[in-house]
Amino acid sequence: MTAEFRRRVVLVVLLIIGVPLVVALAIQSETDPPGVVGDYLDCLPYTTPKSVADINRFVRSTGATPGFAGGDVGASAQLSDGRSLWVFGDTTRPVDEAGASMVRNSLLVMGNGCASVLRSADNGAAVPDREDGVGYWPMSVVAVPDPAEGGDRVAVGLMRVRATGTGMWDFEVLGSSVANFRVPVNGTPELVGVTDLGPDVPDLSRPLWGAAVEVTGDQVYVYGTSTPGGDYVFGYSLHVARTTVDDYLDESSWEYFDGRSWVRDPTQVADLIPAATGVSRVLSVFEQDGSWYAVSKQYEFIGTEMVIWKADSPTGPFVSTGPVAEIPSGQEVFQYMPLAHPDLLPRKGTVVVSWSVNAMDLEVVEQNPRLYRPRFRRVTLP
Repeated sequence: MTAEFRRRVVLVVLLIIGVPLVVALAIQSETDPPGVVGDYLDCLPYTTPKSVADINRFVRSTGATPGFAGGDVGASAQLSDGRSLWVFGDTTRPVDEAGASMVRNSLLVMGNGCASVLRSADNGAAVPDREDGVGYWPMSVVAVPDPAEGGDRVAVGLMRVRATGTGMWDFEVLGSSVANFRVPVNGTPELVGVTDLGPDVPDLSRPLWGAAVEVTGDQVYVYGTSTPGGDYVFGYSLHVARTTVDDYLDESSWEYFDGRSWVRDPTQVADLIPAATGVSRVLSVFEQDGSWYAVSKQYEFIGTEMVIWKADSPTGPFVSTGPVAEIPSGQEVFQYMPLAHPDLLPRKGTVVVSWSVNAMDLEVVEQNPRLYRPRFRRVTLP
């Protein structure tokens, strides 16, 4: 962790709560994993929700799903077979399961009457750590139909992280990556591979690409966030690059918006939203009925408001329309990372949004994992 980032974190924590903020890292267990061959999906039967209230009841009342007790992030994508695919960050496992009690990421499929967590032979993360111990926290997910083989191709935007010690803040963000999954019709997601974008450099001023992604036709708009650091700058700037679906993993194909046109030089990328009034590190950007929307918690953890920025194009200008919800953090619980789900219970002029909830004390999460699950609400689009 850089000294500058540590100073910013400490100041945020002091201003919000005055106590340490818990960031859950993978907790390893010495218990041998079950003898399972190949990945598979467990099934927790559920009734398809008809309202946001139904979703919240399911999230809060359901006990531990096989492979999932609690997790944050919760970005989603609609699959062509009618199911939805969700990606979560640090995920706690049920206490009676073998293997790690927490993994850096997980993948859940909803549909066909089942809520199903992707399981592996070692009960590990859906996207395993690199051999050198560098792990992956998900940020975004998009799915496109696969005309050649049927089903879908799924790309998960990832934050690449490395532990630097044993303390809760002893980690650094090294860059972004993309996990490529193939999902057969009504089948089990298959991890095809992971591509690291750029070298491992713990630099917060370098855009973290994949913080949000939107696909329109064959065009992929990849949004990144960065911050110059410094005291009293708690938000992140928003940037955009573009490529095609087939060239997504080839950074040499990317073009970057410099404020006036698309250029090849990534150092010329413009701020669509400045850090001083900026977004969270991870957010949602999506298009609906010809307008573009960015949904985020303004000023990251120190902020209290969920805000929508609106634009006429993927490059902006993005204009804040004011807060649409209050999601403050307190002395025991903090709320963060609002994400939009345009395909979830769609209704014209609105969007369903989730945000992550966590406890200041890791023991609270271990004792009550249902606390560590997203909350949902419908908001009106400006």
